[in-house]
Amino acid sequence: MLLPYYIASMNIEHEFYELIGTYLPFEGICLVDTFDLTEEGETKGTQIPLLKRFNAENTARVERQKRSPITVIVGNPPYNAKQVNENDNNKNRKYKVVDGRVSGTYAKDSKATLVNKLNDPYVKAIRWASDRIGPDGVVAFVSNSSFIHKNQFDGMRKHLAKDFNRIYIVDLKGDVRSDSMRGGIPIGEHHTIFGLAAMVGISISFLIRRHELSDHKIFYSEVDWRASRKAKFEYLERAKDVYGLERREITPDSKHSWITEGLKSEFSSFTPLGSKETKSARSMEVQAIFKSYSLGVSTNRDAIVYDFDKEQLLKRIEIFIEDYNAEVDRYIRKGKPEELDDFLDYENLQWSETLKRKLQSGQRAAFDEASVIEVVYRPFTKRFLYSDSILNDRPGLLTRYFPTPKSKTENQAISVTNHTQIPFLCQMLSSVASLDVGGRPGQIFPFYTYSTDGSKRRENITNWALQVFRSHYSDSSITKWQIFHYVYAVLHHPAYREQYAADLKRELPRIPFTSEFHSVAEIGSRLAEIHDEYEMQVSYPLNRVEKPKHQLDWRVEKMKLTKDKRTLVYNSFLTLGDIPQEAFEYRLGNRSALDWIIDQYQMRLDKRSGISSDPNRLDDPEYIVRLIGQVITVSLETVKLMKILKNLPLEPVDAM
Repeated sequence: MLLPYYIASMNIEHEFYELIGTYLPFEGICLVDTFDLTEEGETKGTQIPLLKRFNAENTARVERQKRSPITVIVGNPPYNAKQVNENDNNKNRKYKVVDGRVSGTYAKDSKATLVNKLNDPYVKAIRWASDRIGPDGVVAFVSNSSFIHKNQFDGMRKHLAKDFNRIYIVDLKGDVRSDSMRGGIPIGEHHTIFGLAAMVGISISFLIRRHELSDHKIFYSEVDWRASRKAKFEYLERAKDVYGLERREITPDSKHSWITEGLKSEFSSFTPLGSKETKSARSMEVQAIFKSYSLGVSTNRDAIVYDFDKEQLLKRIEIFIEDYNAEVDRYIRKGKPEELDDFLDYENLQWSETLKRKLQSGQRAAFDEASVIEVVYRPFTKRFLYSDSILNDRPGLLTRYFPTPKSKTENQAISVTNHTQIPFLCQMLSSVASLDVGGRPGQIFPFYTYSTDGSKRRENITNWALQVFRSHYSDSSITKWQIFHYVYAVLHHPAYREQYAADLKRELPRIPFTSEFHSVAEIGSRLAEIHDEYEMQVSYPLNRVEKPKHQLDWRVEKMKLTKDKRTLVYNSFLTLGDIPQEAFEYRLGNRSALDWIIDQYQMRLDKRSGISSDPNRLDDPEYIVRLIGQVITVSLETVKLMKILKNLPLEPVDAM
């Protein structure tokens, strides 16, 4: 972009003038995509579209820069791991060489199963800068702070600790979503370094490489997470430089975690629920409880392919498919233009990177009413999904977990959501689920897996796990279904969630032993039953107050709790009173089960697509009122069972 190019040039020349008293033009500045330089230098003749170099003088500067040794790289690289809207035509570009370096180092050495955050441009910038400075140099970046503490960046932290002799990290906090759930003070734009422009955590990193040093050290400074933007700036101004900051040396643990507060050493000794290695292994003889697990369905167009109303969904999908197929035909007729983003119709279609690739390969979509299935969209919330290989970007492995109606009657799956922004939660499923079924992406662990046609049913709990549990409890009668229910109970154990809260934000759960296996498994079986079959539970008897002389009305627009949370204003006609406060103790992430119902069952308008969502059922007008009572019943029994679990102590014993 020309504007920042001109501004940078003027700033550099003006600073030089202020210091020296003489004006000279700065001939080192280049208008160029830095990552493109690596592509051109490494591809050895491969045809790559060259950047339009502005003019001959700029081209000469670029070529001179490529030949020059660089020892200091300073910058504020962009951070946008997931583009908000592909239709904005502002997606992250692909770079064969830089992306390959990230994949071959940071991603390859990560133990996380979801590493899409490594596509963030700031990660690529750090990888590129690490390679560019050679045996001696400094990289100084202001960037997203995710790499400091999030699990997906464990491979990146491993390489940074190895690639640089000294690392100074200044953590300025500011992740509004994470900090706001701590409570105590209001958190918002005034706590972030860049205000509304970036409501994420920000850090300053100094990465120093010196070939004569043989040791490697990491130093960490941080501000109070409650500090305002003004306080953070004052903190930096007082320090003047990195050596003026209060800092402590940190030693990475065996999992390449840098910030280890709250982590428990015994957690790694517990039996793993699943792992990246066992998931990809061919044999069932793997050392984890579950062999296979998967994310939920990622559509990248939820507003289009999900709906409470099946008929409305079908009408919308039929139009979408017609528009998409017409665009495929137009693309082929026009000779498959290379500049795809300038060619496409963004007004009628919601694009994603995956859908664009399908268009380029000439794939057409076929409308089929049988593709509509009922799925779990959020806790205790079901919607219809148009399940299709074209319209759904990444279906995960769920078509092998619930491929047929029969599989939904005999199979169950434990869905876990362990995310840095919300407390740990788990749910029991007997159907396909959305990617964010827990409010954030999680992983789904089924009891059975199948072939895609529903044949070849296989138990997904490993023989290794069966032997571990039988050996530990000296009980050969233990079954895999009991282990499945035992796991679900432990994941609800209050002491487990409290003691290992920090660990559960970093990695998939690991399962400890408890004092009693069979009692815990029985509790898990009951929890699985009421959570999966919540629509079959008796509705809690709330006090219904109907407004006099008003017409009977079960329609919901937006429900609201009173301040004391004793009464729910259902609509202008109906209020539901005498809500037991214990119901709010059953929480799934940062909401209670009842709060999830209030949040999901409301009229909504998707701003991006203009599509409205109506949760009211014409065929069953009282469904939502009945659901509220059923979820309260489920919540109360869950709280009761969790209190029983609390009295069954955990045993921090190595299962191996």
